[in-house]
Amino acid sequence: MKPRDLLLTVSALVACLTMANGADWPNWRGPSFNGSTTETGLPTTFSKTESVQWVADLPGPSASTPVVWGDNVFVSTVDDATKTLWAMCLDRSSGKTLWKHEVAVGINRDDRSNYSSPSPVADGERVIFFYGNGDMVAFDMAGKTVWSKNIQTEYGPFAFQWTFSTSPLLYDGRLYLQVLQRDTPANGRGKTDEPNLSYILALNPKTGAELWQHIRPAEAKAESLEAFTTPIPFEYKGRKELLVAGGDCLTGHDPATGKELWRWGTWNPNRIGHWRLVPSPLGAGSVVLACAPKGAPVYAVKAGLNGTLDDSSLAWVSEDREISSDVATPLFYNGKVYLLNSDRKTLACLEPDSGKVVWSAELPTRTKLEASPLGADGKIYLMSMSGEVFVVKADGDQFELLHETNMGDDGDRDLRSSIAAAHGQLFIRTGGKLYCLSK
Repeated sequence: MKPRDLLLTVSALVACLTMANGADWPNWRGPSFNGSTTETGLPTTFSKTESVQWVADLPGPSASTPVVWGDNVFVSTVDDATKTLWAMCLDRSSGKTLWKHEVAVGINRDDRSNYSSPSPVADGERVIFFYGNGDMVAFDMAGKTVWSKNIQTEYGPFAFQWTFSTSPLLYDGRLYLQVLQRDTPANGRGKTDEPNLSYILALNPKTGAELWQHIRPAEAKAESLEAFTTPIPFEYKGRKELLVAGGDCLTGHDPATGKELWRWGTWNPNRIGHWRLVPSPLGAGSVVLACAPKGAPVYAVKAGLNGTLDDSSLAWVSEDREISSDVATPLFYNGKVYLLNSDRKTLACLEPDSGKVVWSAELPTRTKLEASPLGADGKIYLMSMSGEVFVVKADGDQFELLHETNMGDDGDRDLRSSIAAAHGQLFIRTGGKLYCLSK
């Protein structure tokens, strides 16, 4: 065999092995930024003892989702005993701790959540952690600190009633972070001598230096200005944009400059002041979805538009009260939208372009589900706040529950970490443990 032919053969073999080993899970909503992955060969049935590859003890609880790149699993967490914030890296094959770093002292300011709720992001060269106290730290894959900064120190104190949480985003070589906050102080938090502005940041992931800052105004009032959403990339007919939801509106932005391309927002015409937003937006086919809060409908805005939009730009609005989500971000998987109603404990399958409900069913639990759903291997994986995990068949014309088990421990009542899938493995985070499951 000629050297060139041998090289091509080896390259093809490496490519095949890479595909067989599966994809990474580089951010909170996965490789496609919509909660889905092309992973196959994942376990359908499992428990605390069945299909468990390893279990790692964690020093404290967190709503952040584990991020997986190559042989590394990155975890943001708190240490309950010392009241400190930590960045951790585990070996994906064994669960062994490869490195961990203390980031800051102080883990929360209320009993609803803690500062480690944002999920990290990775790109193969570095992993970046952000915390609700404003600390942002970048490490290389070996755990060496590359750069660090505090967003509150550089851009002013956060003006939120509760602990701030948004996950950073790595996309097209830029690091993005949004801060959608009140214009006036909240419980003494925020600037008192000038308005608190909401903004989107683009940073250089290599250095942390600012590339641009875009001020994002909104007409919302009081707590309705606050959003705990994450910016989501979306591409439609060749146009790339960042989707940002919060402040009673949904906007699309140019990733290169932050310029606002379009804006829609009529779900709160009376400007109710307590409609903070938690579910992130979702690009699904030819529409962009926004879940209005507190039992309000889901709105589908036609993709590819420009300027200030009115309701003629809507493809559909959900009518059934079950088709709503106050916390969980919807999933787009194999051409369907899966919407988890956090409070009513229902899961619905929808056609994205029309909003037609294919099926809707109640999950067998009395506990709220606030973790966003995962779509992988022809299945939907969901977890309740007490650790009950449900596996539902995807792509069917009717609801089919394939498996249910409880992965939680005594005392687990506020679990919000989404299940992740990478390299043929499932990663399930409970209050004090991280489970790696595989066939």
